[in-house]
Amino acid sequence: MRDKIQKFGGFLSGMIMPNIGAFIAWGLLTALFIPNGWFPNENFAELKDPMMLYMLPLLIAYTGGRLVADSRGGVISVIVTMGLVVGSEIPMFIGAMVMGPISALIIKKFDKMIQGKVSSGFEMTVNNFSIGIIGLILSLFSYILIGPAILFVNNILVSGVNILVNNHLLALLPIFTEPARILFLNNAISQGIFHPLGLQDAAETGKSIFFLLSSNAGPGLDMLFAFYFFGKGITRKSAPSAMIILGLGGIHEIYFPYILMKPKLIIATITGWMASNLFYNLLNAGLVAYPSPGSLITYTIMSPRGEHFIIYAGALIGAVISFMIASFILKREKQGENDGAFNESIEKMESLKGKKTHKEENNSSQTKQELFTNHELNKENTNPDQIQNPDVNLIVFSCDAGMGSSAMGASVLKNKVEKAGLDIQVIHKSVNEIPAEEADVIVCHEGLYKRAKKNAPHSEFVTITSFINAPEYDELVNRLQQLQQKK
Repeated sequence: MRDKIQKFGGFLSGMIMPNIGAFIAWGLLTALFIPNGWFPNENFAELKDPMMLYMLPLLIAYTGGRLVADSRGGVISVIVTMGLVVGSEIPMFIGAMVMGPISALIIKKFDKMIQGKVSSGFEMTVNNFSIGIIGLILSLFSYILIGPAILFVNNILVSGVNILVNNHLLALLPIFTEPARILFLNNAISQGIFHPLGLQDAAETGKSIFFLLSSNAGPGLDMLFAFYFFGKGITRKSAPSAMIILGLGGIHEIYFPYILMKPKLIIATITGWMASNLFYNLLNAGLVAYPSPGSLITYTIMSPRGEHFIIYAGALIGAVISFMIASFILKREKQGENDGAFNESIEKMESLKGKKTHKEENNSSQTKQELFTNHELNKENTNPDQIQNPDVNLIVFSCDAGMGSSAMGASVLKNKVEKAGLDIQVIHKSVNEIPAEEADVIVCHEGLYKRAKKNAPHSEFVTITSFINAPEYDELVNRLQQLQQKK
C-alpha cells in the first residue's frame, strides 16, 4: 500500500513540479502588482486572473497528459480541461489533475485498440481526427457533468478546511503529516493535498497558509542543529552540510535518516511544526505561492508584503522548540552513536521505500515466483564497477519527483565528474521522465530501481542508498576514467 501511495504521490509531483516556474511567476506577479503589492500596477495586475484560471490549469493538464500518453496525451488533456475551465467559476487545478491523465489514458487506449488496423496513408488523418473528436466529446462532457461534480467536491473540501482554520486545528496536522513525511510520502502530501488547496485559497485571498504546512524548514533545521551540538560520530560531522542543504536548498529529505536513526526525535519535529502552524493560523499568515523547494530563500521571495517578520517568526518558533526537545533527547542518550548507526538508518529508508533487506527476505514467506523475481533483480547490473559502456555522454540522476533528492545527488556527482576531467553531462529527472534513448547511465535510489528500470530498460544502472555520501559516486567516476583510458 505504501509503495502505491508513493507512486501516486510521485505522479502528482510529476504534474506539478515541472510547472513550478509558472506558479512562481504567478506568485511574483501577485506579490508585486496587485493593489496591496510591492509595486501596485493596474495594467500588470490584469494578468493575474487569466494566468490563474487558464494558464496554470492547462499546464497541469498538459503535463499530466504527457506523462500518460506523450504529446498526444498532453494535447487531448488541454482540450478536455478547457471544458472544465470555461464551465467553472473557480480555478480548476484539481479538475486538471483529474481529467488530464484520464483523457490521456482514453486516447492511449484508443490508439492501442486501432493499432495495425489503419490503412497505410491514413495514419495522420486518423490520429488527428481521433484527438479532435474524442477531445471535443470529453470537453463537452467535462463542461456539463465533470465540472459541476468537481465543484461539489471542492465545496465540501473548502467547508472542511474552513472548520480546521476557524477552530485553529491546523496545529494538529503535524501529528499525522510528519510521520507520513518521514515514511517518504512527502510528495503525496505536499503536491497532492496542500498545493492544490493553497492554489485555490491564494486565488481568492492573495495568499494561503497551506503553502506553509509542509514547506517550513525550521523544525527540521534545528533538529539537525541539535545533532551538531549534542550528536556524536558521523551524525555530528554531517549535520552542518545537512543544515545548509535543508535551509538554503530546501531539500527536507536530508533530515529523514536522522529521525529514522533515533525515532524519538520525531517528537521534536512534530512539536516544532505544531507550534509554527498554530502561530501562522492565529496570525492569518500565508505565502503568495508554493515555495519550491521549501527553503528560507523561497520563503523570503514568496512572503506577502509586510508579512516577512511573521513568516520568519513562525519558522523560528518551530525551530527553537524543535531544537530544545531534540537537544533534551540527545543529551539523555546514555549510549553513544557509532559510525555505523547512520548506515542502519539508511537501511530503514530502503525498507520504507519498498525494498526489503536480505534478512527480511529470508524471514518472510515468499512464493516461488517472488523468489525468482528477487533472484533476477539481484542479478541486475547496478554496481559502478560493472559499467561496460566506454562512451558515456549522459548520466541521469533520478528520484521520485526529479527535484529535491536527485538535484542534490546530481550536484554532488557533477562536481566529482568535473574534477576528474570527464566530459560527461550530469542531469536530474523524475523517474517518470528519464530520457531512455539518451541516458547512458542512470543513478537512482535502490527503492526506485524497479520503476526506473521499467522506464529505461536498456540503460546501465548504479543504485545508491545515500544521496550525499554515497561511495558509489567515486566508484563510478573511477570506473569511467578507466574505461576512457582504455579507448
